[in-house]
Amino acid sequence: MIVVGMADLNTVKEPGALTTLGLGSCVGIALYDPVVKVAGLAHCMLPESTKISNNANVAKFVDTALESMINDMIMKGAIRRRMVAKLAGGAQMFAFNSSNESLRIGDRNVEASILNLRKLGIPIASVDVRENYGRTVELYTHDGSFVIKTIGRGVKTI
Repeated sequence: MIVVGMADLNTVKEPGALTTLGLGSCVGIALYDPVVKVAGLAHCMLPESTKISNNANVAKFVDTALESMINDMIMKGAIRRRMVAKLAGGAQMFAFNSSNESLRIGDRNVEASILNLRKLGIPIASVDVRENYGRTVELYTHDGSFVIKTIGRGVKTI
């Protein structure tokens, strides 16, 4: 099991698995090519790199993490048109009495993920996003299963 940290990404070819811990407002983006069994997982903190001046860490942002992860997967034999995506996280961890857009980071991460995947032509197979609780996820290369673990809400596979 390879651990993907916050603002990090990794790819692996079967046999293997990827996990990331503590997705709150961050979004976990899983990509999978079922033919060659190559998987990628990114733990993204922010929706887009163009809004931040300190944007050298590509894994920190949805837009640049997707590009990097896709390229890494292609180098391992994946083909973009076969890739499918699954999303988890993007929670609103705290209640705010404000309409300030910058406080909706979880929603913005989910929206950016959906928009960027659509632009890239990668279908989203399933999601477990938003709400108000954190998640830990595991992505398995043998079948692309995305296991989501939550405190008090159990475990599910999407």
